[in-house]
Amino acid sequence: MPARPDTGPDFIEALARGLDVIRAFQPLRPVMTLSEVAAATDLARPTTRRILLTLVELGYVRQGENGFALTPRVLDLGVAYVRSMGLWDVARPHMERLCALTDESVSIAQLDGSDIIYVARVAVPKIVTLSVQIGTRFPALPTSLGKVQLAALPPAELEAVLAQPTRSGLTSRWQPDAAERDAELRDVRARGWAMTDEQLALGIRSVAAPLRDGSGAVVAGINVNCHASETSVDRMVEHHLPLLLQVAADISADFARLGTVPHEVFAS
Repeated sequence: MPARPDTGPDFIEALARGLDVIRAFQPLRPVMTLSEVAAATDLARPTTRRILLTLVELGYVRQGENGFALTPRVLDLGVAYVRSMGLWDVARPHMERLCALTDESVSIAQLDGSDIIYVARVAVPKIVTLSVQIGTRFPALPTSLGKVQLAALPPAELEAVLAQPTRSGLTSRWQPDAAERDAELRDVRARGWAMTDEQLALGIRSVAAPLRDGSGAVVAGINVNCHASETSVDRMVEHHLPLLLQVAADISADFARLGTVPHEVFAS
């Protein structure tokens, strides 16, 4: 495998390769052979084999008759991130309240390159076009959660973020040119909230608001998601949106307060 560009003297290549192997598993290929993993990561087969067997011993990968697959323990890596931020503990009661008031699913996601990745969710048992869970990844631009975060970026950073290829494996229905994209994000910036109406996929309608830290920086987005055949745009804007904006403000205020608490308070 060629050397990675822009790495420092303390860069641990073996760790990077292990993470490459974990990331190689995608929704459309949950089980992969040794050869498939090696091809996906551009690693030599012996190196890939050692990494996979190490991950098997650590409990992050299991080996079966048809190949290798991730185990639920991989979720610990993402949960550790969410818990380290304190975001879930802060947001959960507010999300549960919003879910009860709207009878719709409520989610929080953060930008990761040109994608969003879901980090918290309170769901209602409804059938929707796309399955969403913690760790689900979608292209950011056609989602309400992505729009509220992209709209907060400086122009140069926005271009750099959107230039990165999506890793979601999903092609969205909305493919705007630069002018349409910029006009949409200007509107989101002016309103302070975003809506998507079947831009990501048929049947998916949602409205989102930004979540901010104590400095006012946007750190995530929160949305209410519904099925387009069940909930009209008017219902989303007139009923769900005011509740969402209040919850977003409450979570942001709590998140800001959390940031002012000395870390020693949490020491055991």
